[in-house]
Amino acid sequence: MPPFIAAILFTLGILTLFVQERKLSGRASWALWLPMMWLLISGSRHVSEWLNGTSTMSQEQYLEGSPLDAAVYALLLGAAIIVLISRHQVVAKVLRKNWPIILFVIYCAISILWSDFPGVALKRWIKSLGDYAMILILLTEHNREAAIKQVLSRVAIILMPLSILFVKYYPSLGRVYAEHWVGTQYFVGVSDNKNMLGMDCMIFGFAAYCQILEAWRGSRRNRNTALFVYGVVAISAIWLLILSNSMTSLSCFFVTSGLVAILSLVKAARSPVVFNTLVAIVVVSLFSVLFLGVGSEILQSLGRNSTLTGRTDIWPVLLSVPINPVVGTGFESFWLGSRLAYVWSFQIVNGITEAHNGYLEMYLNLGWIGVAFLAALLWSGYRNIQRMIGRDFDAGRLRVGYFVIAVVYNFTEAGFRSTDLVWIAFILAIAAPGMRIGKAVVKSKVEDAATVDYHPAFTA
Repeated sequence: MPPFIAAILFTLGILTLFVQERKLSGRASWALWLPMMWLLISGSRHVSEWLNGTSTMSQEQYLEGSPLDAAVYALLLGAAIIVLISRHQVVAKVLRKNWPIILFVIYCAISILWSDFPGVALKRWIKSLGDYAMILILLTEHNREAAIKQVLSRVAIILMPLSILFVKYYPSLGRVYAEHWVGTQYFVGVSDNKNMLGMDCMIFGFAAYCQILEAWRGSRRNRNTALFVYGVVAISAIWLLILSNSMTSLSCFFVTSGLVAILSLVKAARSPVVFNTLVAIVVVSLFSVLFLGVGSEILQSLGRNSTLTGRTDIWPVLLSVPINPVVGTGFESFWLGSRLAYVWSFQIVNGITEAHNGYLEMYLNLGWIGVAFLAALLWSGYRNIQRMIGRDFDAGRLRVGYFVIAVVYNFTEAGFRSTDLVWIAFILAIAAPGMRIGKAVVKSKVEDAATVDYHPAFTA
């Protein structure tokens, strides 16, 4: 099929999915376009990369960044702040419930003081506020859960089909060749590397999978439409996930999907004891396979070895770099300046800008204090998820999945970083709503047949 014809057909398909999805979720608030745009950029490539046609950068470019990208992020963040100011009362309630996240953000800001590049660290910290601003927009919507599903679904409807289009019909956009393994071809779709494509499929494919479970076990109304829309997204994500050969994302997706399936089908599994046991089994089992040599044949069956594709060779190099172990190098400052040059001087590490382990990445940037803050986020967030599982399982289903994905994914990838989809999904999962959904209050026709005018359908 000619690429031009394929592009037309894929565009029509995306529009069809949008129309059908709108029948399911209704018209979206205009403010939801902000988190949608944020996720579209986070899940694909920077605007400058789309315009320049390349994602390769030197040490200087990595340090300075792109003025165009900075302007785009600033515009989205500024618009989000305006929205949140208009919802200040509800925002205040949400923030009060999420003080561990606020303390972590404040510590990140303080850490700029000891960064070797405070200007760069400050710019990166300001950009990171966009993650929290977009999540706050979702948590303060009239119908919080519907807004989350709308944004995740609509971003997936764009990214998944476009990735297939690029991979199949526009190889110059959807495929790359590894610099260090001559002739090795990787499928990247709308992203800029295979692991990022895998992450896209994991995050958005899992959201579609949860929607399928909810539709299948829910009412018959619009069930077929829901199964069609979310089924197309989920199947596309799984196909791309396998094609990307990103074993971390693939393993996280299928293991977490199995866990959520058990929780969905067996109500007794949602009791605190059983729920905690199942989560612990998943996390400990994967940790044991990866790091303790238990079931090494599993790694071999996935085409991986005991070095986790060279990751265990990279980690000693990173730990050999002298840093302050208590406070680290400052917010997102490890991969800058002389440290970056030193790390890249090793052939096995040349060109990378992440530790391939989220916990190590946190330590390198923010020290043991940062790791302690991360542990506090994990603990408080898990407690929030436990409460939600008992109160609203349809909402808790997505959150427990994203929580487990984040914990396991960061064993071999650095997902605890700003504007990273795994980090955004993690914060969304652990954030306490700060309020419960209430029913719209309507005056009786005997009074004046008018709806009471009040803030979104939330009650304190």
